[in-house]
Amino acid sequence: MQAMTMGFNSEYHETVPSFDEVGCLAGSVLIEFGAPWCGHCQAASPAIKAVLSQCTEQAHIRVLDGKGKRLGRQFGVKLWPTLILLQDGKEVGRVVRCTTEQAVRDLMALRP
Repeated sequence: MQAMTMGFNSEYHETVPSFDEVGCLAGSVLIEFGAPWCGHCQAASPAIKAVLSQCTEQAHIRVLDGKGKRLGRQFGVKLWPTLILLQDGKEVGRVVRCTTEQAVRDLMALRP
């Protein structure tokens, strides 16, 4: 899957898996919804990068979200950035507008 990388994914992708495909993903996957021009996303990026740089085995999908983008709506995303942690395709936690490494670490701690 081209939009998913291990560790921190620096690029937002428009071509992302469908909601059904996300539901079939195995293991732990972190989906980040946002946009490169979003000030909140830019502010959160260093904290997300710092934590994921230490989690090189963590799958990360960075989704370019916005009007007409279905995946964000299907997950009920209203504010950016929204981080959703999945385990075997099921949501186990989320954090919205995180600003600290601790908030990202707390989310990542929900992995089995």
